[in-house]
Amino acid sequence: MSGQIARQIEELRNQLREHDYLYYVLSQPKISDKEYDDLLRRLLELENRYPQYRTDDSPTVRVSGGILEGFKTVEHRQKMLSLDNTYSFDELRDWESRVRKVSGAGEVEYVVEPKIDGLSANLGYRDGKLEVGATRGDGEKGEDVTLNVKKIRPIPLVLRGRDVPAYIEIRGEVYMERDDFERLNRQRQKQGEVLFANPRNAASGSLKLLDSALVAQRNLNFFAHSLGYHEGVDIKSQWDYLQRLRGWGVRVNPLSRVCRDIKAVIDYCASIQERRDTLTYEIDGMVVKVNDMRRQQALGSTAKSPRWAVAYKFPARQATTQVLKIRLNVGRTGVITPSAELKPVECSGVTIKAATLHNFDEIERLGVREGDRVLIERAGDVIPKIVKVVEHGSGRAPQVPRTCPVCKGRVVKEKEQDVACRCINPSCPAQLARGLLHFASRQAMNIEGMGESVVEQIVSLHMVKSIAGVFGLTSQDLSRLELFKEKKTGNLLSAIEKSKSAPLSRLIYGLGIRHVGEKAAMVLARRFGTLGALASARTQDLESIPEIGPVIAGSIVDFFSQPQTREIIRELKQYGVNLSEARVKTRVNGFTGKKVVFTGELSGFTRAQAEEQVRASGGYAVSNVSKETDYVVAGEHPGSKAQKARDMGITIIDEKQFVHMLEGA
Repeated sequence: MSGQIARQIEELRNQLREHDYLYYVLSQPKISDKEYDDLLRRLLELENRYPQYRTDDSPTVRVSGGILEGFKTVEHRQKMLSLDNTYSFDELRDWESRVRKVSGAGEVEYVVEPKIDGLSANLGYRDGKLEVGATRGDGEKGEDVTLNVKKIRPIPLVLRGRDVPAYIEIRGEVYMERDDFERLNRQRQKQGEVLFANPRNAASGSLKLLDSALVAQRNLNFFAHSLGYHEGVDIKSQWDYLQRLRGWGVRVNPLSRVCRDIKAVIDYCASIQERRDTLTYEIDGMVVKVNDMRRQQALGSTAKSPRWAVAYKFPARQATTQVLKIRLNVGRTGVITPSAELKPVECSGVTIKAATLHNFDEIERLGVREGDRVLIERAGDVIPKIVKVVEHGSGRAPQVPRTCPVCKGRVVKEKEQDVACRCINPSCPAQLARGLLHFASRQAMNIEGMGESVVEQIVSLHMVKSIAGVFGLTSQDLSRLELFKEKKTGNLLSAIEKSKSAPLSRLIYGLGIRHVGEKAAMVLARRFGTLGALASARTQDLESIPEIGPVIAGSIVDFFSQPQTREIIRELKQYGVNLSEARVKTRVNGFTGKKVVFTGELSGFTRAQAEEQVRASGGYAVSNVSKETDYVVAGEHPGSKAQKARDMGITIIDEKQFVHMLEGA
């Protein structure tokens, strides 16, 4: 009996997978939605009755929910690069000329694909089964959204066929159809919720929901377009890859086309540009890729973009409207950005109510004032900008503020040529909420439970006046927050107390000093030992540190020169926060004074641990390979950094050699 049930369950799963393939990949459904739902319901009933036969790749995982506590990060096995853009056919021809020159080819064949306006995703399949789904993130690491990715029906949980790779990263775009976007916004409007600005924002917001049941309701879609890390499969060309994807049951855009030369590329881009409004989804251009994979490898990549692919962006959409008011906004780092409140106008199918003015130099260049009639431009789905003044009104030109519009603190320009005006008061209320989020983040003080909702309430209820005020919060304070009960209050207070003992490097990073990232914070903590010593450092002291240049040094001195900063330090000391770095005796070994780059996966260390070992040896762990690099440590599945090191004649060592050198061998 048990064998019969198992076979029945597996047969239902195979039927549903086949119908998914027919519907999403081939667009040739053979059954109605009701018949599909009946099959799914029958499978769900059997799995509920016989839970021993449940699997995490069953089609029923798409209908079951799950609440996530947050997203962990996951490292892409091969870096996800971003594309360079071209904005005219002349620029596209120039790019193609460079491709032919570098590759030494007379003619090059290309694959052209619509540039879907969505959210990049990386899907890892092991032996044909979906193992991980992640956002692009910073290109090297993204958010692990596997549970949510499994709710997207066009994404197969199991690849079809027998020729599936041992492991493959399939990359593509998660997006939302226009009709689904409009339906979602109508629903949100009825419920009094904030509307999404466009389908891309809706797709991005939906994929990052913590309730996967809600993700399933959003009707997200997916097109695959790029190849990441892979093993166990030999792929000759981009077109070959797209056809393999279709065979594996992965959806690719039917408008993808092979073009024999640049003239065919341009003709095809122009034809799709004319048809873009007839599509059921948003595209903002076309992606042009060299078809031959060997030629792609020969062309290589820059630090950010492949040389063998480029985006042709469609011309921006424009409209004219009136400037009602020019407002000044203060960001997390204190930058004061002017923006224009506009008379609402339709542009690219979206109602535009505001436009960025970037900075006061831009206002002067445009000559824009309140009451002017202006031409606005919306390129893709970025924030609209004012292109020019069409007709002047009677308003006065806005002046560069001398004091912050929110806290009345001092406003500075770091350099004469710097276009940004900045409030340098670290306790400015406009900066406080975003500053607190940064301070409590995992990379900084790691205060678990202090998320966006909590921070917004703490600030709106005036519970803190600076980031140091976090350590003065009481259970009585937290009991005033929505959805806070005794256990949750206790957990947050414990997390705050625990964070007091965080290393000085995390505190320095958490202070949000402009230009000071995690690595710079670690260098500063090791060099100065205490927050007080850092606060008293002179510009020349800071500039003498190899990793600290003039810009970072100036930013640090400016930050600690503020009376508000001195008050924050006084409060931190009063609350018993750790203000010193544990002294670590530098080990002298083969990495002392050397610059080291890591690539690939190490079995005995995380990347952060390995880099810390180098720094503890008096060396420098750097991100990019250059002529100044001394060693490249290559683990399993090394990336392009290893090849670059080989090309430059830089010494490459494996993990075993790395350990020997750490031990002084």
